[in-house]
Amino acid sequence: MSNYYNDKVVWITGASSGIGEALVKELVENSNAKVILSSRNEEQLYEVAESIGLTVNQYAVLPLDLKNYKEMPAIAAKAIATFGKIDILINNAGLSQRSLAMETDIEVDKRLMDVDFIGTVALTKAVVPYMIQNKGGQVAVVSSLMGIFGAPMRSGYAAAKHALHGFFDALRAELYTQNISITIICPGFIQTNISIHAVTGDGSSQGTMDDATHNGMPVDIFAKKMLNAIEKKKNQKAIGGKEVLGVYLKRFFPALLAKIIRKAKVV
Repeated sequence: MSNYYNDKVVWITGASSGIGEALVKELVENSNAKVILSSRNEEQLYEVAESIGLTVNQYAVLPLDLKNYKEMPAIAAKAIATFGKIDILINNAGLSQRSLAMETDIEVDKRLMDVDFIGTVALTKAVVPYMIQNKGGQVAVVSSLMGIFGAPMRSGYAAAKHALHGFFDALRAELYTQNISITIICPGFIQTNISIHAVTGDGSSQGTMDDATHNGMPVDIFAKKMLNAIEKKKNQKAIGGKEVLGVYLKRFFPALLAKIIRKAKVV
């Protein structure tokens, strides 16, 4: 990592585990950035900070739950008050799914949309005015390959991630003259607990690790690649293994991708 992140304040949601935790670790090991850690679990956030060895002047813990989207303006004000600014907002928190569309309760679909789309949009809308006032900033959004193409067992999740792309592509164009860049990150299979916490059709957690996730890209390698994409101000970056080829198949050979997805065992 270059010195790009030095002296910046980076706010990371979903920082209590997985990609968020790996991003915090990579940042503090390779820069003097100040980091705001957010997730629903305040205790886990402090455990992450302690395990990484953060000093009190390097970080702040700010719990939030994306489903409570009306609270985002007040939480954003607290974040700004902590270090005086937010240079980079990394919208990483989210919820995945493992259930067939017709076996998924509509309230589960709504929960996925509230957390993965509405909450993320609400937090971004609360932060961007401060970035405009500060004459610049960056917003990164962790979407998914499912934000580019859908697959079985992911209907509500894919819908929410597709919505992120539509919103943030439009927002990027609107904020171009404000010196605010937006990067959408599309992970493939990454070694995290996302599948364990994924919701099933009745809203309960799956509770098990998918083979594809278990065999995916190590999360520390992913974090390095993601931060590099943010530094380069990429509009969109897919990161993962061979599953990333689906992005190109979707663009150039959509019928072939549809055939592959129909035949594949997606879990």
